[in-house]
Amino acid sequence: MDERFPIGPFVHTGEVTLAQREKWIQDIAELPERAREAVKGLSEEQLSLPYREGGWMLKQVIHHMADSHMNSMIRFKLALTEDTPTIRPYYEERWAELSDSRDLDVEFSLQILDALHRRWVFLLNALTDADYAKQFYHPSSEETTRLDYNLGMYVWHGKHHVAHITSLRDRLGI
Repeated sequence: MDERFPIGPFVHTGEVTLAQREKWIQDIAELPERAREAVKGLSEEQLSLPYREGGWMLKQVIHHMADSHMNSMIRFKLALTEDTPTIRPYYEERWAELSDSRDLDVEFSLQILDALHRRWVFLLNALTDADYAKQFYHPSSEETTRLDYNLGMYVWHGKHHVAHITSLRDRLGI
């Protein structure tokens, strides 16, 4: 297994069906609990372990998920309210080095994920097919992304980072 990508890359080809969206919305709803379970019972010392050599500490992974998913929710709202907006990229690796990502108790980001995902799921369930077809432009990748596809990417993103934590726990027996 590649420790950088414990569940592999995100892959989805073809149209995103209603059934697929419904499954992904359920996955978004379940992510906060999966993240909470992934770190349950870990000591501060264990949360300071990197998930792989050269990788982020487990606590940085949790804080990153909160940061990234907040950005994604904002991107959804921009796309829903503007015509193919250009989103603002950010340096996630730099954010992960800030003190709140390195030193703050993970409980704060777990609470953000709880509230954010409840709100996100509410919004996602209210969207129409036309809403899901809306897009945003990412200037770093120079790609235009539909909201339905982005939903799948963020389901993958959450599972990917939870797997960073759970795969380290499995490898270390903790």
